[in-house]
Amino acid sequence: MTIYTGRGDQGQTDLRTMERVSKDSRRIEAYGTVDEVNALVGVVRPTGYDDIDEKLREIQNHLHIVQADFANPSPEEDDPQIDESHVDSLEAFIDDADAELDPLESFILPSGSEPGAKLHHARAVCRRAERRCVSFAAEEAGVNEAAIVYLNRLSDALFTLARLVNKREGVREENPEY
Repeated sequence: MTIYTGRGDQGQTDLRTMERVSKDSRRIEAYGTVDEVNALVGVVRPTGYDDIDEKLREIQNHLHIVQADFANPSPEEDDPQIDESHVDSLEAFIDDADAELDPLESFILPSGSEPGAKLHHARAVCRRAERRCVSFAAEEAGVNEAAIVYLNRLSDALFTLARLVNKREGVREENPEY
């Protein structure tokens, strides 16, 4: 497999259907921003906590599915797609992590230990990815709504993971001052 083909030199790229589209289309912007989230999650690993690293690896695989899903305007039954089970997996992990955390009583500053701060950064980019995907879905019919729900829940999971890592690292959460 050659890394460079030159096919994108004129500002176009291929979808899974081999349809050519502009690299500045909302579809490409949506799954490109999901790729950013995936790269940031990769920067966090390893955190030093096996349970968290396993979840982050699973999340990275799910994000690849989101990208494949969005790159395919005409998915068939056996094509990779995010579904409710992926969202359920995130919710179960959030619930488990929450059981280890003190109750959240106010906003916190996105900071902390190195992996905690990186997870907060990934969460912020995930929110941007979600906004890009909502914009893309408003423009095109047939976008998998479960993938957008997944990104929404993922930002919650990344926030929770940041808090969990910071707690395990002994880093106190800071609240904004108004």
